[in-house]
Amino acid sequence: MRRRTLLKSVAALAVAPALPAVDLFGQSGTLTDAQIATLRAIAEVVLPSALSSSDRNDVVDKFASWIHNYKAGADRGHSYGDSRLSPPTGASPAGRYPDQFAALDAAAKAQGAASLASLPKDKRRIVIEAALNTPQPLNNLPARPTGANLVADFMGLYFNSADATDLAYDRAIGRDTCRGLDGSEKEPDRLRTGGH
Repeated sequence: MRRRTLLKSVAALAVAPALPAVDLFGQSGTLTDAQIATLRAIAEVVLPSALSSSDRNDVVDKFASWIHNYKAGADRGHSYGDSRLSPPTGASPAGRYPDQFAALDAAAKAQGAASLASLPKDKRRIVIEAALNTPQPLNNLPARPTGANLVADFMGLYFNSADATDLAYDRAIGRDTCRGLDGSEKEPDRLRTGGH
């Protein structure tokens, strides 16, 4: 290829409009603004009351980021101490969420609201509890989203996080951090003053 032809091709790419992302697995991993608003409404009901509004928004952002960055077919390596490789990741759970978001909004509309996000908190709790108990009661929260139940996936990702552990013990444990031995004989610092 001649240098002039190569330069023209590179210049054409630089000025070409951005192409939409191709979804190779038939599922979008990006949540819509309306879905994010629904997650914020869910967060207000299911997350600990000790979290501020900003903290709850951070949890929603982390969930949305996890979904967005999920890679189907990714190598998962092996568990600690196990020589067998884990199977690659499956399809993104995001493909199963649109119907669940729609069902939550439909339940809110049945109570006279435009969406779950616009439903008063006490009525929102009833809709969310029904989503967790239909078709059968949910007994376990998944450690990572599976797509089986949107609300359980959202709760599970938070309640299995290091942040949730710190909040539960009111200590800066940093479960997933690698701390040195210096100071390991001391209790982790309290998160809040006044504590228990």
